[in-house]
Amino acid sequence: MTRAQPLPDWQQLATAIPDIVAPMRRYLQQLAAILRPGSVSGADQALRSLAAFLAEQAPEVRFIADIRRRHIEDFRTWLSARPGYRTPRLAPGTLAHRLGTLRMFFVRISDWDWPEAPARVPIIPADLPRQDHPLPRALDDPAAAKLLRAAQADPRMLTRVVVEVLLRTGLRVGEFTALQADAVMLIGAAHWLHVPVGKLHEDRYLPLHPHLVTLIDDYRTTHVAVDNPLLLPRESGTALDRHTVTRLINKAGTAAGLPHIHPHQLRHTLATQAINRGMTLEAIAAMLGHRSLDMTLRYAKIANRTVADEYFAVTEKVESLYQQGKPLPADTIGPRMARLRREHHRLLGNGYCTRPPELDCAFEAICETCTFFQTGIEFRPTLLRQRDHAEQHHQTHRVNLFNQLLTRVDDQTDTQAS
Repeated sequence: MTRAQPLPDWQQLATAIPDIVAPMRRYLQQLAAILRPGSVSGADQALRSLAAFLAEQAPEVRFIADIRRRHIEDFRTWLSARPGYRTPRLAPGTLAHRLGTLRMFFVRISDWDWPEAPARVPIIPADLPRQDHPLPRALDDPAAAKLLRAAQADPRMLTRVVVEVLLRTGLRVGEFTALQADAVMLIGAAHWLHVPVGKLHEDRYLPLHPHLVTLIDDYRTTHVAVDNPLLLPRESGTALDRHTVTRLINKAGTAAGLPHIHPHQLRHTLATQAINRGMTLEAIAAMLGHRSLDMTLRYAKIANRTVADEYFAVTEKVESLYQQGKPLPADTIGPRMARLRREHHRLLGNGYCTRPPELDCAFEAICETCTFFQTGIEFRPTLLRQRDHAEQHHQTHRVNLFNQLLTRVDDQTDTQAS
């Protein structure tokens, strides 16, 4: 597989296309004031990709304002052909991120009235490749148990701490590595973990299992200096980073016989375990720090156990739709069946009515004005008595109702007689 050639740095690019590089670097300085370092790094990569293409493939472009639609189309082809980090070509997600970042660059410098901005934004939303949206890749229960046992058996205590805390809290890696020394708080009779402002610029509190409280205390007592500002640094006292966390997780994963594990899978694993055991989406959203339920609804699609349990709970009812009892001969109907048939005429949606026909019903208009209500000649004497009773008490509405029912009975009788 061809290795991706590193992009030239800004100093090399400035030598070739200084009037393009200068506003790009000024733009990155503006981003650094409003975005997190990771987002700025992604923008840096996207801008250097475009600058490298222009220097190599479009020497006629000397200023950003000279960039036209055809240059973007050629750039997209050039970018698509570049090898990825571990793949022969850049992944669709990477392409979409680079192009989307560049589109935002053009939009922003236009909104900011920078003189370098092109007359129109040369990148349109349709330029971004359509991405797949696979379900979150969570570890199933047996794999999660294997990973946890392997981490607990690892001689390095930090391996156990990383795996257990991430598996039991669902923290993002950036949130985990940024936990402050005072993050564990006693509120009432329970311990809570204060998660600092993170990806969505909001902090939150997570309930901590007593087992985790003990594990964190043991690690800090053994390996962390009292004055260290971080809750869970390396044994040397320095902050953990994403690569070290990934390496520790996969050290335990390899010992457990599992394939490569991304740290975010542990977050997906906790969410999947929670929803499969009946935790509400609202509670999961609060636990994960999701700003909207749209982010959490992805886990509703993978609640396999929940779906299975609910399906089998109604299987008997579903089966009854396809099963039909053998009809009984008419001469075998005994008194009980006859009574059942009579009661069938009084059945309601979730039961049946036991009101004697002679007694008035305060809600009779609900049933007897319904299009599904059925009456017959055998009920005519009762209907007459109820109509007469209504007349005696000057209940005009009830009189009209019973007159309509009596007319319907008479019409049915005439039709059957003819």
